[in-house]
Amino acid sequence: MLAPIVRSSFYVSRVVGRSSGLLSTSALSGPSSERNLYTSRQASQNKSSAATMYETIEKGAKNSPSYSLYFKNKCGNVISPMHDIPLYANDEKTIYNMVVEVPRWTNAKMEISLKTPLNPIKQDIKKGKLRFVANCFPHKGYIWNYGALPQTWENPDHIEPSTGCKGDNDPIDVIEIGYRVAKRGDVLQVKVLGTIALIDEGETDWKIIAIDVRDPLASKVDDISDVDQYFPGLLRATVEWFKIYKIPDGKPENQFAFNGDAKNAEFATSTIAETHKFWQNLVNQGGVASSISTTNISNRNSDHHISKEEAERLLADAPNGGEVEEVPDTVDTWHFIHLK
Repeated sequence: MLAPIVRSSFYVSRVVGRSSGLLSTSALSGPSSERNLYTSRQASQNKSSAATMYETIEKGAKNSPSYSLYFKNKCGNVISPMHDIPLYANDEKTIYNMVVEVPRWTNAKMEISLKTPLNPIKQDIKKGKLRFVANCFPHKGYIWNYGALPQTWENPDHIEPSTGCKGDNDPIDVIEIGYRVAKRGDVLQVKVLGTIALIDEGETDWKIIAIDVRDPLASKVDDISDVDQYFPGLLRATVEWFKIYKIPDGKPENQFAFNGDAKNAEFATSTIAETHKFWQNLVNQGGVASSISTTNISNRNSDHHISKEEAERLLADAPNGGEVEEVPDTVDTWHFIHLK
């Protein structure tokens, strides 16, 4: 009964907030922290800029291994969402850009492709088939908007002192808990609230908890303690989701550092800053062979910097068509998990 309670609380908290005026984005009176300096006008500007700064281009047939989602910036240049979208969305470095890979309540395991030049979003393939995440009762697909922070990298050669495990060789993951269901490829501006540390097959896999700055509750939440107040049950459901989501695939339940407790915003932002430094070393590593494509158009110190024309050619050469796989109805199966 965990998730029904979460969903009910999630909805009721908003209804109560609206009736009491708690969710008014125009009533941001009184002193507040620097991380909370968003008036309704600024939020509207953020919404407009987020909608126009980046666009996506689909190549290949949907539901096929050829499907790819490429990115262009506001100048119409083809870019890498991992290397060319800035990590920070404001000069104060208090707001972050998030690339949405998987919208809430969907199952297709989409992710930034690390090996493909310009790192389009592609669907993960497992045993030759497109991968879908199982529905573990009472959850449906992903229970938040899920994605990554650009210009970050969890270094697999670095042992994280707080967890005792190495990085997982991916951009740092982020879950966005606002009420809007995002679209694949959206670039959201988010406020970081905290993090949990999943230990996935012996690797540290940070899950940053954040909220879209346009969300009506963004002005109310500044730290992880606020999440339980305004989103009661969501942190508990999040830990449960990550613990059990691979069990239907025959894998054991996932483990967590810190007994599954979430760390606060200060800890999370420090972790992000460290992974940003790791990314800087990665993208500027001077021709060293890597399993990650660092092709980009904006980092001129990188050996893998290319011209805008070359980036356009990479998009033009990306495969079209593809063998479409029928999505099996088993994707909708509810799996009932009994934890020991």
